[in-house]
This record gives sequence, structure tokens and C-alpha cells, in this order.
Amino acid sequence: MIKRTLCFSNPSMLSLQNGQLIVKILGDNPRSTSIPIEDIGIVVLDHQQISITHGAIAALVANNAAVVTCDNRHLPTGLIMPLDGNTLQSERFSNQIEASQPLKKQLWQQTVSQKILNQAAVLKQIRSTEVRCMQVWASNVKSGDSDNLEGRAAAYYWSNMVSDKWVRDREGVWPNALFNYGYAILRAIVARALVGSGMLPTLGIHHKNKYNAYCLADDIMEPYRPYVDRKVMQMLTIWPNEEEISPEMKRHLLQIPVLDVDIDGKRSPLMVAVSTTTASLYRCFSGEQRKIQYPIVKPEWTGLANTESCG
Repeated sequence: MIKRTLCFSNPSMLSLQNGQLIVKILGDNPRSTSIPIEDIGIVVLDHQQISITHGAIAALVANNAAVVTCDNRHLPTGLIMPLDGNTLQSERFSNQIEASQPLKKQLWQQTVSQKILNQAAVLKQIRSTEVRCMQVWASNVKSGDSDNLEGRAAAYYWSNMVSDKWVRDREGVWPNALFNYGYAILRAIVARALVGSGMLPTLGIHHKNKYNAYCLADDIMEPYRPYVDRKVMQMLTIWPNEEEISPEMKRHLLQIPVLDVDIDGKRSPLMVAVSTTTASLYRCFSGEQRKIQYPIVKPEWTGLANTESCG
């Protein structure tokens, strides 16, 4: 079952009653509704005048729902997750913590390689750019990506994806905010799946920032980022003159959990595919397998094209 993603962008009151999230929309057109807690996967709180009871928060996280908070610029700034999400959590924590450094480096090698391949596929689809260099870089990624081919591929990818003068920067100019919003939703999906698979999203295989509570989520979401990029680029063709995130844009970004993803020879919604990925990651930590199952971008979406070469 695909869990629902809810975004509240108006003054609202959220509470719990009989296992239901009670939603009261305030303002000029007040209304109320109820949603079963077990149907909810992600909640985005995107207004400064939203009140939510502790009972509602507790029920959401107890059902492994992720709660995302936004600031007054409507950018996601926080993520509330459950402390436990799996009946074998203690054993799984131990396997994750005891994973060897060589294994982590091999897993990061796989992650970077698949990310670059997916970036190349999306860039080819949208801009018809020559991507043979990216495919070569993907095949040459070493253990731990010691040559930083991820960074080299990213520089080529973004200079061709948007423009050669545009820089991918969280605090940068438009459409960085649109990518940020999409990535925040993706990060919540991945963190939720990691907890559901009995792992600590804090302990990464590559990311190690001591101030980051979701290092592992930031690792595992990397090959999924191109799906968000493709969605954002599609949106930019629909709204070419916008420079702020509109409610309609948010509705499009909230479709990220149900984007079609090809993984393990099957097509499934992104939210389901992420759970497949996190389950395979745990099997790597436990020694049952050596490879993470990541999605493979298929050449189906078409957009604007140019004739820039790989160089």
C-alpha cells in the first residue's frame, strides 16, 4: 500500500481522535476532514500558523510517518522520525554499527556509480546531451570514490542540465529552491524507509557530518535524486517564468513518492522502491549480499533538447 503524502499550506489545526488525524482548515473557507493515521507516510507542515497536538505527532511517528517542518520561506527545515520502526531493531543496529570500513567504501562506490548513470540517463532524456563521458566515469568509480568522480560528474551534469552559468547551491538562485523542496521530500521518504528496515539513519556509509542526523538517508537517496531532477525540469517547462514555489508546484512535487521507478527488473512507485533499496542495504550489513538494489532510470521522458557535446 502506498502511504499518503499530505501538505498543509494554510492556517490549520491538526489533532488526533480515534486513530484519525483530524484536520481543521482555518481562514475564509473553514472546513474539516479526517484521515486514518495508518494511511499517512509523510506530512509537510508548510505554514507558520499550523497547530498540531502532541497526540497527533506521537501517533504519526508511532506509525512510521515522517513529519517535515518548513520555515517562513516555505523551505523544509526539519524532520521528525520515530526512534524505532522494526521488531529486530537492536540486532540490526548492531550489524549496521559493526559494518567494516571496506564494506562501506564498496557500498558508496555502488551508490556513486548508479547515481552518475541515472544522472546521465536523465541528462540524455531532457537535453539530448552527449553523456558517454558520464558513463565512463560511472564505470571507473573506485572504492570510496577516492577520485571524486561524483563531483566531476555533478559539475558536467548541472552545467548542461540548467545552464553553464547556473550553480547548484542550496542557498543559490532559482530554481535551486525547487530542487531543495523536492530533495527534502525524497529525504523524508528515504529516512522513513531506513527506520522501517531497522537501521539508524544517522550513521552513514559516506556522509559523516556530526551535525547531520540523517547521514545515511543522504547517502542512500543519491541515486534517486535524478528522478527529482527530471520532475523539476518538467515543471520548469510548464512554469518557465516563475521564480517562487507556488501551491500548484508543491502539488506536483508531492507526486514524488508515486513516481514510476524501475528496480530489480520491476516497475514500482518510488516509495516502494526505496523500501526495496533499504532492505537490500541491511542485507549487505548482515552479510547476506554484497550489492545494494538501486533504481535504474529508463529513457522514457522527453523534454527540451540541444546539441552540446561531451567535450
